[in-house]
Amino acid sequence: MECADLKVPVNWQKPDGRKITLKLGRLKSTGASKGSVLVAYGGPGGPGIAITQSRPDIWANLRKTMDFITWDTRGYGEQFQGLSTGLPCAWTRVPIPDAPRNDADLGRLSDTNRGYAEACRLKDPELFANMSSADHARDMEAIRKALGGDKLNYYGASYAGFYGQVYARLFPGQIRTMVLDGTLSHSFADGEAEMEKTARAQEKSLGRFFAWCAKNDCEDVPGLWRKLIARADRTPIPTSTPNVAYKARDLQSFVLGHARQGAAAWPALAEAIRKASKGDASDFVPSRGARYPDQSTGVTECTDWPRFANLKELTAATARLRKIAPNTGTANTLASASLGCIGWPVPVTSPPAPLPKGLPPMLGAGAWGESDTVADVLAQVPGSAVIHHDGPGHTLYIDNPCARDHIDRYFTDRTLPPKQTQC
Repeated sequence: MECADLKVPVNWQKPDGRKITLKLGRLKSTGASKGSVLVAYGGPGGPGIAITQSRPDIWANLRKTMDFITWDTRGYGEQFQGLSTGLPCAWTRVPIPDAPRNDADLGRLSDTNRGYAEACRLKDPELFANMSSADHARDMEAIRKALGGDKLNYYGASYAGFYGQVYARLFPGQIRTMVLDGTLSHSFADGEAEMEKTARAQEKSLGRFFAWCAKNDCEDVPGLWRKLIARADRTPIPTSTPNVAYKARDLQSFVLGHARQGAAAWPALAEAIRKASKGDASDFVPSRGARYPDQSTGVTECTDWPRFANLKELTAATARLRKIAPNTGTANTLASASLGCIGWPVPVTSPPAPLPKGLPPMLGAGAWGESDTVADVLAQVPGSAVIHHDGPGHTLYIDNPCARDHIDRYFTDRTLPPKQTQC
């Protein structure tokens, strides 16, 4: 891999101000090059150089005709050992907070979140405030220009799909090809409708498991589950781990994680629910890491995600989602994920918005749930296609040879598969 440094403004609104360094990596084409593909693995903050060096074979077929380019995103040096300019602090994963029930709870949550944020912000306030997906997208445009100015070919996995969607809004005329693999939507106009759509998708995800149970000797589990979460809403379900007991949303988040793993994980999940319904939720305690459903401290996320303006708005949304998704509630939706951003010292600087008209046809990919979300995004771009995998997983390119072949062909020849391709 060839590496290079690229200087960019820490604040793209002040192009003549302080500069930071982006570390770029290139694997040259092994044949006659038709151009380059810029790759980001998500995270946010996933170190593109280290991840690529751990599995360079993944890109071997694409590299027959294309140069492979990646970079370590700004700000994440110390946390993920990225080689670009990083914040001089290591923030950690934190438990997803409870939804506040009154203004006093809301005030405490705001102060707690600000405390997490200030530990990093004070080390470099300017960089901390400029780590949104829009900042990453502008970094991508600087990389495109540094490579010679040809139109962009971009592969964005997971959270890096946000970077691609924002890039499409900021630089719509500079795209040749774009792949969004296993990502969420950052291209909606109505935040309430998007939360409801996500809640329905989570309910559908758990519904697959319940449908399997109906045919595999665990017909009792759906009823046990509904009684369990109703009880956990009133009194947390204890575990054998000291000081760990789970409320309803904790259990809902864990169950969704197990359900997404597919049929291989479902027998154990059925037994875990049965055991919890008898008063012992120990089988849901993670074997390592945080004991509660958690998420990264949202330095990028809290500048990208809509936030609740007040307690009334939050309470109404919670009630609405619980009605829409009685089995999964607000778990794994923006309604719960954005709770960690209340009180954040930096505003939302890269809010979601629909994609513009005139974009070239794009390609999406994803497993259960993910492909549906990507399809919603790309429905805004006429001529686009989505590769669906009817099974568990997160992103397709790395582990699904069928999807990889379609994506490589799209990058090299701009040939899209049929709109509803199954892999």
